[in-house]
Amino acid sequence: MIKPYGSDQLNPLFVADDAQRSALEAEAEQLPSLLLNSAAAANAVMLAGGYFNPLTGYMNLADAMSVSIEMKTSDGLFWPVPIVNLTEDNSVSAGSRIALRDPNVEGHPVLAVMEVNAVEEVSEEQIDLMAINIFGTLDGNHPGVATFKGLGRKLVSGPIQVLNFSYFASEFPDTFRTAVDIRAEIAERGWETVVAFQTRNPMHRAHEELCRMAMEQLEADGILIHMLLGKLKPGDIPADVRDASIRKMVELYFPANTVMVTGYGFDMLYAGPREAVLHAVFRQNSGCTHLIVGRDHAGVGDYYGGFDAQTIFDEKVPAGALQLEIFKADHTAYSKKLDKVVMMKDAPDHSKEDFVLLSGTKVREMLGQGIAPPPEFSRPEVAKILSDYYQALDAKAG
Repeated sequence: MIKPYGSDQLNPLFVADDAQRSALEAEAEQLPSLLLNSAAAANAVMLAGGYFNPLTGYMNLADAMSVSIEMKTSDGLFWPVPIVNLTEDNSVSAGSRIALRDPNVEGHPVLAVMEVNAVEEVSEEQIDLMAINIFGTLDGNHPGVATFKGLGRKLVSGPIQVLNFSYFASEFPDTFRTAVDIRAEIAERGWETVVAFQTRNPMHRAHEELCRMAMEQLEADGILIHMLLGKLKPGDIPADVRDASIRKMVELYFPANTVMVTGYGFDMLYAGPREAVLHAVFRQNSGCTHLIVGRDHAGVGDYYGGFDAQTIFDEKVPAGALQLEIFKADHTAYSKKLDKVVMMKDAPDHSKEDFVLLSGTKVREMLGQGIAPPPEFSRPEVAKILSDYYQALDAKAG
């Protein structure tokens, strides 16, 4: 199996030993507390699951700045986005041991125990410099920029030991999996070549066929459909609805033992190219050999060029930094001429009218009215799940 990123063995920060974890939980109740924001909590969950291997905790300011600007830590580890604990809390001091509390679970239980190596003040100029490099913009309308700039100006760094997986394990027991879990299942299935498909949306026919194309071209043993389960921007479809629609598609339209439907506990950054590279890092940690990177991968609005998330791998990722390879996908749509889904670049004789193309807004309107999109665009069984969700949403709003 492909090696984890940055080490020979995966080093998840979840404390798996029951006795050790119980002792830490008891200790944590006596420690000073820091209530995390959702972004820092999501980072802890990703560190817990081994997704952010080989990191051992939250980055300090020097590493955060270096990663933002040069895509590497101070000691030279290639890394695409800073993994930080920014806060507005002034009570934490360097050299202390603290309990990190979960903002997303009622009662704010302890999520992790942290050794505080440093507490550093981050200037507005430093925040802006990080944001412009991570997101490519300082526009406050960009959801990632708005979130990042609102996290706080105290950067608390140091190693952590994580005690649970927040709400992800309890709310999504059939779907949430750690990198450790996924590696174990890949090994159990006997897969060698594994393609990861990233999604924060339901999957339409084009996505389904894209997975199939990648599998065939790479002669892969299986596909990991890996959905984000954390916080999204307003208007995005909730994880439970996405999960149901994706599972229905896989059940009906893929052969047995070719697809793993899983999810990971992270909040969407909407960082386009930088987030695509992060996706590659943690898919390698999950045991995948390839990642599908399509048009506007991890993007939002018009902030990124259609294929910026592909070119960053050629222009910014050092040769040999990743063992995982990128499967570059074009915009994919149903061809009326060929009566099948194709990548648009593979159909140079087509005009726009030769494809079944629907905007997200148009699909949303149709589903809200109980009108199924054409079967060339969306499987009817998937459309039914989405239509039920949108009609319930509209009824509630009305």
